[in-house]
Amino acid sequence: MRRIFVALIVLAALAGWWITAPSTLSADDLPDHVPDAVAGERIFWAGGCASCHATPVDGKRAKGDDKLLLGGGMELDSPYGVFRVPNISPHQSDGIGAWSALDFVNAMQRGVSPVGEHYYPSFPYASYAKMPIEDVLDLKAYLDTLPAVSGTTADHELGFPWSLRRGVGAWKRVYLGEDAVIELESPDDLALHGQQLVEGAGHCGECHTPRDRLGGLLADRWLGGAPDPEGSGRVPNITPGGKTISEWSASDIEYYLESGFTPDFDTVGGTMVAVQENMAMLTAQDRKAIAAYLKAIPAIE
Repeated sequence: MRRIFVALIVLAALAGWWITAPSTLSADDLPDHVPDAVAGERIFWAGGCASCHATPVDGKRAKGDDKLLLGGGMELDSPYGVFRVPNISPHQSDGIGAWSALDFVNAMQRGVSPVGEHYYPSFPYASYAKMPIEDVLDLKAYLDTLPAVSGTTADHELGFPWSLRRGVGAWKRVYLGEDAVIELESPDDLALHGQQLVEGAGHCGECHTPRDRLGGLLADRWLGGAPDPEGSGRVPNITPGGKTISEWSASDIEYYLESGFTPDFDTVGGTMVAVQENMAMLTAQDRKAIAAYLKAIPAIE
């Protein structure tokens, strides 16, 4: 009986090790694509990379050209502990300058580092997994054109059991996937383009969608509003059932993303300021597509 018990423990341990193992793409999974840094700049702004990775200036979010100094250093408080945003500048040792294209794709879409460790999902790779790989490769080409910034950030400060990085592998088996979140009814090309931006690079659901106890997004409440992950209050419901946005036209949404002004001539505030500044850097067609998608998704009351 004792041998059976020990064998069961060993089998359980092996199963747990297998379940939590990092899963990565291989070089054969990469498309035949010539990375385009110009196209990558668009993805950079859509993804809001600077909002988290630009080195803070005097304790505040970077502005202007300082947004392109991606030395990291921002701290994100969460119910799980403090996450510290890393250096993603092209510095050869302190940033990602030595990373291959495959390294970058695996980080962005599988949440795995070049040395085979899981990244915590405070890095929104669960959204980036829905991006076309070509966009990810273009983004890497653009990041490689930016200034190299020296310096690394301190480790995260997480309590048990969240400090067990290996356990993120089990989380990924539940929450990481390439499929679209919402199945749109009879979508046109514009709404599908918006879906790609909102669900993928724009990772809007990471703030506008509530989470379960393990930090996974609740798909049945997609974009229905959630507690503010960076402070007090709530991030609003931006579905057609939202208290405010339900009264906005698609053109109102487009103008808000471009200018920061609501239809009532109020202005964007809080953490959405940085998001709106990023959206203003996109093309008018991108903003039109985002608005079309937001009008096409199911309403959450």
